[in-house]
Amino acid sequence: MTIHVRSRAGIAFVTATAALALTACGGGAKRTDDGKIDGAESAPAAASASPGKASPPAGGGGGGADRPKITLPDDVHNVFEGGKTGDPQKDAILADNEQRINSVDEVVTSGDLNRPGLKYYSAEGALASAVKYIKGFESSGTSFTGTTRYYNRTVTLLKTDGLAVLTYCSDATKAYSKDRKSGKVDMTPGSDQDYAFYNTRLKKNSAGVWQTVSVVSEGGSTQCRS
Repeated sequence: MTIHVRSRAGIAFVTATAALALTACGGGAKRTDDGKIDGAESAPAAASASPGKASPPAGGGGGGADRPKITLPDDVHNVFEGGKTGDPQKDAILADNEQRINSVDEVVTSGDLNRPGLKYYSAEGALASAVKYIKGFESSGTSFTGTTRYYNRTVTLLKTDGLAVLTYCSDATKAYSKDRKSGKVDMTPGSDQDYAFYNTRLKKNSAGVWQTVSVVSEGGSTQCRS
């Protein structure tokens, strides 16, 4: 299994049993999250793509006005397909997962680990790997720019109330590594390694927010090249 890293803001998080490793794909430190770290459910909803630029999500699981605002740079775009399943609980899970991905990207692009969205939407192993992912960008002096697409999103509600599994694919072929100081963008074309499959677990906290608690990702996923 490969922990995929895309140069922009992907979130590749792993479970406690998986190795906390980072691998570069494409040109530079690409991102992959939930996979985005420099390192699951198939939602049968309609393919209504929406760029993830701000928060809170319209169909969030809870938290209301207390939800932190998440803002991404104008040159960074996350497109989420299939956001509506018709099931309010599954839709809330998808919405909170979108915000988790956005929150990780916000920290990577801003360089500010204290942005509140990170701990709001990530916990346990997913939070630890997100921080490791973020620090990889920091140590390499890079960020990212471009567009990442998230698709084939499927939510499975587990028998234990308040737990769910979300699987999805990401396409980071149009996301590029960016030097933090000079702003220079590495336009190396994307490759098959920029397609990643994610298997994540979410847990509903006391505030009603579906936090991602673990993420396992596979870079170069053949099932996601569509």
